[in-house]
Amino acid sequence: MCKTTLKRGQNYPIGKKVTANFATITTTLMTRSCKILATAFTIFSSVLSCTGEKRVEGEARSIRIEAVSDNIIHVIQSPSGHCFSKKSLVIDEPHGKAQFKVKKSLVGGGRFTASTPKVRVEVADGKISFFNSAGRLLLRETSTIFREGHAVQMFESQGDESFYGLGQHQGDVFDYKGQIEELYQLNAQISIPFVQSSKGYGILYDNYSHCRFGHPEPASPLPELFDVSIKGVYKAADGSVLEREEQDISFSDIFSRKDLPAGFPLDGAEVSYELDLIPRTDGEYTFNLTYAGYIKVDADGAEVLPELWRPVFIPNVRRFKLNLQKDRPVHINIDWKPDGSASFCGLSAWRPLSDEEKGKQIWYSEVAPQLDWYFIAGDNSDEIISACRHLTGKAPMMPRWAMGYWQSRDRYRTQSEILSALQGFRKRGLPIDNIVMDWNHWPLDAWGSHEFEESRFPDPKAMVDSIHALNAHIMLSVWPKFYVGTEHFREFDAKGWLYRGSITDSLRDWLGYPYAFYDAYDSGARKLFWKQVEEHYLPLGIDAWWADATEPNVLANSPENYRKYLCGPTALGPSDEYFNTYAYVNALGLFEGERKSRPGRRPFILTRSAFAGLQRWSAAAWSGDIASRWEEMKAQISAGLNFSMSGIPWWTMDIGGYSPEKRYVAAVRSAEPSTDLEEWRELNARWFQFGAFVPIFRSHGQFPLREPWNIAPETHPAYASMEYYLRLRYRLMPYIYSMAGESWLHDGTPMRALVMDFPKDTVACRTGDEYMFGPALLVAPVYEHGARQRTVYFPENEGGWYCWYSGRHIDGGRHLMEPAPYERIPLYAKAGAIVPEGPDIQWSSGAGDLLVRVFRGADGEFDLYEDGGEDTAYARGRYSLIRFHLDDTAGIFEIGDRAGSFEGMLSARKIKIVTVPSGNSYSVDYNGKCLKIKL
Repeated sequence: MCKTTLKRGQNYPIGKKVTANFATITTTLMTRSCKILATAFTIFSSVLSCTGEKRVEGEARSIRIEAVSDNIIHVIQSPSGHCFSKKSLVIDEPHGKAQFKVKKSLVGGGRFTASTPKVRVEVADGKISFFNSAGRLLLRETSTIFREGHAVQMFESQGDESFYGLGQHQGDVFDYKGQIEELYQLNAQISIPFVQSSKGYGILYDNYSHCRFGHPEPASPLPELFDVSIKGVYKAADGSVLEREEQDISFSDIFSRKDLPAGFPLDGAEVSYELDLIPRTDGEYTFNLTYAGYIKVDADGAEVLPELWRPVFIPNVRRFKLNLQKDRPVHINIDWKPDGSASFCGLSAWRPLSDEEKGKQIWYSEVAPQLDWYFIAGDNSDEIISACRHLTGKAPMMPRWAMGYWQSRDRYRTQSEILSALQGFRKRGLPIDNIVMDWNHWPLDAWGSHEFEESRFPDPKAMVDSIHALNAHIMLSVWPKFYVGTEHFREFDAKGWLYRGSITDSLRDWLGYPYAFYDAYDSGARKLFWKQVEEHYLPLGIDAWWADATEPNVLANSPENYRKYLCGPTALGPSDEYFNTYAYVNALGLFEGERKSRPGRRPFILTRSAFAGLQRWSAAAWSGDIASRWEEMKAQISAGLNFSMSGIPWWTMDIGGYSPEKRYVAAVRSAEPSTDLEEWRELNARWFQFGAFVPIFRSHGQFPLREPWNIAPETHPAYASMEYYLRLRYRLMPYIYSMAGESWLHDGTPMRALVMDFPKDTVACRTGDEYMFGPALLVAPVYEHGARQRTVYFPENEGGWYCWYSGRHIDGGRHLMEPAPYERIPLYAKAGAIVPEGPDIQWSSGAGDLLVRVFRGADGEFDLYEDGGEDTAYARGRYSLIRFHLDDTAGIFEIGDRAGSFEGMLSARKIKIVTVPSGNSYSVDYNGKCLKIKL
């Protein structure tokens, strides 16, 4: 292909590369030969590249733009004269490419546009802008700067814009507009460099390093931004007091924590820090608090953070903002109760954004020799998520039992314990589908051996067979961690497939043993990992895999640079470049192994960390070792919603929180009536109500034991509530499983922020403490102790809303204070909703007779999805769909012809239709042929 300079009046044949004054547009001419007669030309291509002169040091010089589809644009930007292609770790090979219609203006030398039917891309002076098909501006780049391998990219952001996604974080933030979030993996923090905007677009960065949203720089130690005076007062449990002047409050990791007063007993202590800070510039400062134990923060006498708590082994981060004036002091008071001998307290801050940075969408990438990202346009959130999965992979069907209830605890220590727990459900008639075996079922000194300790588990095969005989499944914890000297450790070590930093530095885990993690980035290491699992666990009949500590958590609470040292180098490159994707490749290995070893069976993987595209490996994620606290329960709502809006449909949490406060533990051990015992029961009841309406329904945690009867006696309202929602979850199985089918067929999302279904409702766009569970149900969790009512926002909806329990009608577009009695969560169905229910069952099972609730007031439809439940035939089209349709004006409910079939399909069934609010019912016999019922 030759290079030709455009000249007016000259003909150009197909296949030429054309060059203009400012930029080289690399393209193949797909039209007939053309003649340049004016100052513009039009060509068709899927890939464009342009190179221009840098105007600012570090500015992007080369741009490569590719039309992946009509609404997905792939952009690569480089500080050099060349954009290089690199095989992506997470982007699936796009199927087909769209064609750009390219229009280049020769006047001014630096502007061209490229259009698909849905997106217009404009490049002007090296900056990119995106418009929708109607010409409305969606996104405009303001700068992209590369320095020392890092990159900072900024885009304009409209004042009323909202941002969602970024994975799952614990700061209780729903809308990330004006917020800062660090994107690197930690226990309870899942970082995904994907965001979607309320303005109709999304951005996915194909970057696996530490990223940051909202600020170009890391948070700074306080002395870098303020003139600082800090007084620390340490009062020990025995009443002794130590006072000292602090240089900073920076006890935020296991190394900096050593700067606390030497020999001072933290457990049971009370610590206060009085900070006088004099800002060096005006503006809004964002403060970053790392804490474990009890903590609260005031600024100039006003509360900025209420009392929070985290266990000492997993500190959390919360942030607050203060508008400050230069040279005007602010007084901050931190009250800290460490609640353990090794705790954390650190306060840092981000400088105010400059005038050029304010209001911008800002991305920082730590490792970025070039920027590789995707722009996605969508009329709604579902279109954006669908495009994201077009890039990163479809979400396969989970086995049907995965939508049932899972029981777990910190660990079942013996064979008899786990069987007794499962038998307890069956004896009480409580539905359950999965029981989980957590860590340390192996001999104490043989982590990674994949062996059951014989004294505690005398016959693992008989144990698994007994679980299956009780119509349940078993999930097993498989860590990427191996104790030094075990057979599996030696197999990895012989191949050089271990991260050896933990061995070199003589680290020992909390049980006192030396260990190492394997390098999941090596395909051979992944195959060996599966081979070990396959040889030891598959003969027992284990059903699914719990991939724990996959951040990877080689050494908890160590500084980031030391974590990178411990997590690499990887087989693909430096650990800082691949810092966020370990869980992704680890799940890939388990998925590939399962598909090879049990090809006709659906894999299922639960993992503690995740990255974009995790859904591709039939995996779900959970929110890590969160605390058993009311504020933590509330934070899981926004955490789950943003995770779902990051493109991955399957999410769960530890119902009740993983780690409880000491007061709860003492109250349960005492068994005497107390306010703490009753609060523990209420917390679990409220969390259980919430958990019944997330994609994976799962209880887990440290002592106290988490089975319903161990939380409260069967006569207690907490038990009654848990039993009610267990049974409701199982009655809703046809509805829930159809949501799974929607996720597979049409890239659906079960847990839905209100903005997904009501994007034009400005209140819904900013409401993050309630959500839609599927297309029909509005869920409003209760997250305050003692609350018996809560404010609920009802979005504008044709026909309004109905209370699930009573059928009471509610108009939309307003807030209402709604009843929330102890045993019930506020739950509503929208007008036009169609909700199929099955019978009262004890474990997930196939199709049966149906009760279909039809909520009048608007037209509606619902597709009932059914398949074999555990096999992979669905992927070959072996499933069925039955469309329910409500013509509300005509008063006609239609059950459509069944489309498709699968082995074991129920050919005929009884269907009872119940209308709300009238309560009228209609029973029909359905054999797959269309029926119309006059309501």
